[in-house]
Amino acid sequence: MRRLGIDQWQNGYPDRNSVLADVEAGAGYVMCEADTVIACGAVIFGTDPNYAHIEEGEWITDGSDYVVVHRLAVADGFKHRGMATRFMRQVEEMARMRGTGSFRIDTHRDNLYMQSMLDTLGFTCCGVIYVSDGTPRRAYEKVLR
Repeated sequence: MRRLGIDQWQNGYPDRNSVLADVEAGAGYVMCEADTVIACGAVIFGTDPNYAHIEEGEWITDGSDYVVVHRLAVADGFKHRGMATRFMRQVEEMARMRGTGSFRIDTHRDNLYMQSMLDTLGFTCCGVIYVSDGTPRRAYEKVLR
């Protein structure tokens, strides 16, 4: 992110403890090619407290029946090859199989790569949420049923 000039994920976050906490909570997912991890992220079914309040818009759905992806990362040797898109499509398929109503995600206002991918995948920018450290994020949602 720093190389791209995006002030997101700086100062050591996410760190090893964040990833281990995702794994321990059953939310840590990886996408592999052979024996190599090419992408990872936290996939959370249920509610996210950061999404309880949204500004400059509103969520498309009003329930607690959604999946969230946080900390999506792609290994350096696999960037710009559609791996993040593939990871997101696999999460969407898992959510559809579970009957989950929608898919939510947030990103930094300067993360144009993520915003472009979300537009391509059919997400709608719904407004602005604030993460636990108080910084704003663009909030997106895609209805799955």
